Amino acid sequence: MTAKIKLNAASGGGSFSLQAPSSSANNRVMTLPDSADGTILTTTNPKAGNIIQIIQAYKTDTSSTNSSTFADIGSLSVTITASSASNKFLCIATLTGASPNQLRLRLARDGSGISQGVTDGNRVGIGGILQRSNQSDYGFQATTLQSGLGAIGDTNAHTFTVQFAKEVGGGTSYIGRNINDLNNDSGFRCSSFLTVMEVAG
Repeated sequence: MTAKIKLNAASGGGSFSLQAPSSSANNRVMTLPDSADGTILTTTNPKAGNIIQIIQAYKTDTSSTNSSTFADIGSLSVTITASSASNKFLCIATLTGASPNQLRLRLARDGSGISQGVTDGNRVGIGGILQRSNQSDYGFQATTLQSGLGAIGDTNAHTFTVQFAKEVGGGTSYIGRNINDLNNDSGFRCSSFLTVMEVAG
């Protein structure tokens, strides 16, 4: 026999039923709040624009490059799987570092850049830059990258990263530190972040 509780509206309107699971192996507990009223969500389908999940990579170490070819920045990688093929991803990264010349930055998905301008002639498409702050080797610069809100169209695992590549020319570029990196109070260290959000389509 299935256990069931039925509540009828005092005005003669609709009714509400609580029914136990069909198997004793599927026991469930519903706990109501002690201190506040609330409305119970009656669907598992979120509204378009709702955030489904958020995953963040937090970089506290340093990275460097002297290459003009884009490569992943260590510790800034997030692997995420959409719960529905119609959902979208939004990526935001905050980078801090220094460079003797332009350090080109972009977001990437599965190794390919996704936050970059359109290449035009010899102009390089990028998502943002870091460079020497006030022409000082003690300085830092910070920048934020953001991807467009786009659906991938599947429920496979995808890896989002931040990539860097220095401008052609001498010198080494850094993430998480300044150029001098002195072992005193002039040698700053800063963190960087990559946040990936799944958004209901």
